[in-house]
Amino acid sequence: MKSVKLFCDGSSLGNPGAGGYCGILQYADKEKIIAGGEEVSTNNQMELKAVIESLKCLKQPCKIDLYSDSRYVCDGINSWLSNWIKKDFIKIKNPDLWREYVEVSKSHDVRAIWVKGHNGHIENERCDEIAKKWALKYKKVLDG
Repeated sequence: MKSVKLFCDGSSLGNPGAGGYCGILQYADKEKIIAGGEEVSTNNQMELKAVIESLKCLKQPCKIDLYSDSRYVCDGINSWLSNWIKKDFIKIKNPDLWREYVEVSKSHDVRAIWVKGHNGHIENERCDEIAKKWALKYKKVLDG
């Protein structure tokens, strides 16, 4: 399996509000940025969307070190997900996104690593900046 680094962040202007997400995939000397947004979303939804949309870009099974400043995403992936699956995501927030994550991640070996946000981590800062830009784009659309 190829070893890939994935850096992710999500942003919501209001919670809920206009949202944006960003993922940066790194393999060897290559880098790909995945970004987008939605008119109405929460921060946690955008955090998850960054992971999901980034994983969709991988064309073969990979060993992934996923770096995120979201405890929700990291703990969800590393600790809570197996129990959520057993319970069929009953009483879990964002079950549609978690189900989608399970589907897109099943061929990969994903390890989530928490990084402190807004603390000078270069890729996390880049993701944060790009995610906020996408959220602002959607806010401008809503504000008309």
